[in-house]
Amino acid sequence: MKTHSRRQFINQTSQVAALAILTPASLFKSLAKEAGFTVNIFSKHLHWLSYEDMAARVIEMGFDGVDLTVRPGGHVEPERVKTDLPKAVEILRKANIQVETITTAIESVDSPFAEDIVKTVSQLGIQYYRMGWIPYNAKYTIEKNLKTITFQFKEVADMNRQYKIKGAYQNHAGKSFGASIWDMWIVFKEIDSKYIGSQYDLRHAMVEGLHAWESGFDLIAPFINSLTVKDFHFKNQPDGESVENVPLGKGIVKWNAFFKKLKEKNITVPISLHCEYPLGGADQGKQTLTIAEQEVLSALKRDLMILRKYVES
Repeated sequence: MKTHSRRQFINQTSQVAALAILTPASLFKSLAKEAGFTVNIFSKHLHWLSYEDMAARVIEMGFDGVDLTVRPGGHVEPERVKTDLPKAVEILRKANIQVETITTAIESVDSPFAEDIVKTVSQLGIQYYRMGWIPYNAKYTIEKNLKTITFQFKEVADMNRQYKIKGAYQNHAGKSFGASIWDMWIVFKEIDSKYIGSQYDLRHAMVEGLHAWESGFDLIAPFINSLTVKDFHFKNQPDGESVENVPLGKGIVKWNAFFKKLKEKNITVPISLHCEYPLGGADQGKQTLTIAEQEVLSALKRDLMILRKYVES
């Protein structure tokens, strides 16, 4: 993280407050938010900014909030969550930027600083956190893996219940738990707790089931408590097809059909916008950019505008 002197902090905080006052209210008006969604930028793409600078840029772009990374290499390091997360949240909220969800590496109650993170998040009034990904143990059958993960997640749900906060597990393409929507459904159905659920990612669901995603969505819908949004297409390679991330609306993800289904099922939850196509390192969470700052910000704002069109349609 970049550090700042007290004088720099005061100056930048004043600039953020002034910008919030002077910018026309129409810039911040989000029909998506009025529809029940809040659109948050994943702070992984802003690791090159301090808390104060991040607040200013998020205001300029017009996001409702920030999905803060509270994990190794993130905006908040787990071992510093008790001191740094309150600072980050205070700076963002003073600029009228919501912080209702964070992203962590928590896999179980025994994950490093798991309870410190959950307790601090609860004290700050943050409602959701995303968990880390869990690989299948190759020595076990799928059935045994699911039993183990069910027990593991039940302990997490119990911890979350104690602090009145909801955990979310993101389905992610590949070989880990959650690549198949069905395995998440088995675990969440068994646990049956509002304190742990799905951060549904349509991009990853379509990579694994291009034409079957609707069936998986219908199954997991009762357990969805947050959403991840990003786009992709398949790219032909000499050795086969590969997946390539692209700007929102430039890929093959069925956004119109998706938001129609969300409305049909009355699902209105926080959205975390991910921009993981090439962005000079911002896409990978780097702290140093290889392209101009404005190029990154313009790309993020463009995806935000496209997303709101989908939500509002």
